[in-house]
Amino acid sequence: MDATVSHDPLFEIVTSSTIQRNTLADLAAEKIAAIRIPDFLTAQEQQDLLERLLEAEFESYGSERVYPQVMRFGVAVSDYNEHGTLSDRYWEALDSNGDITGRLKLPYDPFRLCRERIGAELPFPVEIGTRRGRSFAPGVFREPNNGFQVHFDDARREFPTNLVDENLIAQFAFNLYLSVPEEGGETVIWRHHWMPEDESHRLPNSYGYAETVVARAESLEIRPNVGDVLLLNPRFFHAVRPSRGARRISLGFSLGLTDDGRLLTWG
Repeated sequence: MDATVSHDPLFEIVTSSTIQRNTLADLAAEKIAAIRIPDFLTAQEQQDLLERLLEAEFESYGSERVYPQVMRFGVAVSDYNEHGTLSDRYWEALDSNGDITGRLKLPYDPFRLCRERIGAELPFPVEIGTRRGRSFAPGVFREPNNGFQVHFDDARREFPTNLVDENLIAQFAFNLYLSVPEEGGETVIWRHHWMPEDESHRLPNSYGYAETVVARAESLEIRPNVGDVLLLNPRFFHAVRPSRGARRISLGFSLGLTDDGRLLTWG
């Protein structure tokens, strides 16, 4: 008799034109795997932003920890995690890099625009998070043309001394796709949370894991289109496949849901 292929009905991607309170609650409660929002920017907004980014000088994440190479424009907290605490070097980098919108010479702040559109139909505004009263970077632009290894993102585990001033009860990853390749570049999400035994699959000196860590887990694969937003629960293991062709550039930040129902972002 043929084996029956099962699918968890609480592990699906919901497509929506906006972020609704009930859909966000479903994502936090793990009733769905991700929210996909097409055409989050207008064609003109997307084109203007991409033109500036194509002229920008991207930098590499720390190559000892992040391989294959991933490029970024902006300051990311992941580069400044020192034994579970955010290093003071993060704030120094933030001061020296200045305003990311100013560096791109844009007439508007794309991160503020994203926060406003996320919160448009929510009962509360989306705000930049703080640590000891100081605001984080609003986000970062990433270019993972060679892909991201299988990994998870969880501020509670990565920063056990607390990353933000507020108490977080859920975490999301926001990605707005500005350029996508002709082939490859898919995001893969596995229905698997970190467990202590997973560390036996961790790659040497890396943020990532060998794919054997999710060998028995159900997965979803998403091929984003230009202008799409993908909002996912990054505590599920996930990865990005290598790109072939055009550059894969996205605007991204983390979103934290607080115990009093607010959404806070950090880069």
